[in-house]
Amino acid sequence: MEHAAEHHGHAAPVGKTYVLARFETGEALVDACYKVREKGFESIDTHSPYPLHGGDEALGLGRSRVPRIALAGGLAGMFGGYLMMVYMNAWNWPINVGGRPPHAPPSFIPITFETTVLLCSLSIFFGLLVLMRLPQPYHAAFELEQFRSAVNDGFWLSVALPPGSDGKDAAALASQLGAKEVSTVKESVE
Repeated sequence: MEHAAEHHGHAAPVGKTYVLARFETGEALVDACYKVREKGFESIDTHSPYPLHGGDEALGLGRSRVPRIALAGGLAGMFGGYLMMVYMNAWNWPINVGGRPPHAPPSFIPITFETTVLLCSLSIFFGLLVLMRLPQPYHAAFELEQFRSAVNDGFWLSVALPPGSDGKDAAALASQLGAKEVSTVKESVE
């Protein structure tokens, strides 16, 4: 089967290559992010045990999309809950309870509030999972045993290399910026 792929000009799939660099402090990592971006590397990420002050700006991330996701979910919940109450009480099954009209907006407020909160929170939860590309059971950085320090006391910078790059320039830059440990890892493709 492998020979057939070679004859037709198809190459075997190649995974991404990353340069991983460990820094002593979060401030050193943030400074390194700025400098790595200045050198033209665009696919960079940080891994640290806690959020870093200034990390978003250092990575070049724009404004968060979470508020818009929350607003969209909240509005969908508000209108959906209200229209559900109108449909059920005024159109589908109108019942005269205590002389109130079938469409009584004050009595619809509690359900409208609850559906607004429910859909807003669910949209934030699932929106964050999509934005952060979670669950992510595998990343090439997991191949490096020292990378486990990222959950305790390690401050890591990962630079995704363009296809065909050996990573020597990114590794040399990370060393110049004060990285205590520099490694190159490749995704294992199966």
